[in-house]
Amino acid sequence: MTEVILKTTLPLPAEVPTAVRSAAVEALGLRLQEPRPEGFPLLFTSTMRLLEPAVGFLHEHAVLRACTPDTLRTYTETLVNWFDFLEGRGIDWCEADVSDLVSYRDGMLKRPSAHTGRAFSLVTVNHRVRGVIRFYVWALRHGWLRESSLASVDPDVTAMRQPWAGSRRRYWEPSERNMFVLRQFESLPRPLRSEQARELLATLPSPYDLMARWQLYTGLRVSELLRLEVRDVMLKLSQSEDALYRSIDVVRKGRKAGYVIASRSLLEETDGFISQERRGWSRRAARKRAAASRPELFITRRGSPVCKNTYQHAIRRAGVACGFRATSHLLRATFGCWLLARLERLEKQGEAINPLLIVKILMGHEHIDTTDRYLRAIAIDVHVLSRVLDSLLGEART
Repeated sequence: MTEVILKTTLPLPAEVPTAVRSAAVEALGLRLQEPRPEGFPLLFTSTMRLLEPAVGFLHEHAVLRACTPDTLRTYTETLVNWFDFLEGRGIDWCEADVSDLVSYRDGMLKRPSAHTGRAFSLVTVNHRVRGVIRFYVWALRHGWLRESSLASVDPDVTAMRQPWAGSRRRYWEPSERNMFVLRQFESLPRPLRSEQARELLATLPSPYDLMARWQLYTGLRVSELLRLEVRDVMLKLSQSEDALYRSIDVVRKGRKAGYVIASRSLLEETDGFISQERRGWSRRAARKRAAASRPELFITRRGSPVCKNTYQHAIRRAGVACGFRATSHLLRATFGCWLLARLERLEKQGEAINPLLIVKILMGHEHIDTTDRYLRAIAIDVHVLSRVLDSLLGEART
């Protein structure tokens, strides 16, 4: 199995044995060009041999291109999964060919994930296949390989993700895919009903209930939600008292600047969380573990920042308890559908607005085609359709 060791800081000379203390002093005095940051993943084989090409690939994206931590984590997971597959079959990475990539792809379709226990989605399968091809294209370009059948399949792997302008297809055309990428159908969001949202919020414990409210009322992504800090909210609360809504600057996906509109009731509820629960949890953590105060808005009862996986698991468990499927992304999609439906009604009443453009800006979408999915989702009203189907069934029986 491939081992991932995260880079740490060098120890101080006083923290190492006397025999190597001089080496520790010398190491601290070295000046490194393009140093890898703390937490950078180093990949080793099961025999603890450094996978230099993989580390070089991650170094270029993390250090030279300054990709986000989420992007680095995704590339790392893809490479670890691929090298595990090759090592389990005794195949050297530089000798892998087309048949190996096909077996790798088909294995993800047949077997569930060892990490989650659930089947891989087509999005994940295609994403990992593209990641493997991207790695081999990079290795060929940088001289790690002389030739590879995987690198010559489709050098421009990013082109496979670009739809034709103005199209509304539910899958990519064959000319836009290589032979390894599976046909991927577009799924429309199925927003929560009002009573489902209320039941879900009532089931969630603190602070996950407040986090879910932020997603439902502002449409924030999970990564954007976890980047919120206390000062972002307190600054808005200290402003004029008569405003019902306030804009809050956020860092969007890909480090893009953006903003969301938060209601005063949501900010007041957040202020109550900060002054009561959050303050109590922070003081307890400082008392027990001498932990420093965290700037993040959402922390756990132990005083540490809320982890993305922990929050998503809490949403999923609460949905199961309520009797329906719930995810963190569904909360964001529900906000988009609710907002778009109300804007559509205002437009029909004569308001000079562009509903799709407003939702695109507030949700931080890069392309309007992404927002258009919500327009098609709200066009399918389940309750209206059920009444229509019931009437058709009644006519058929008579």
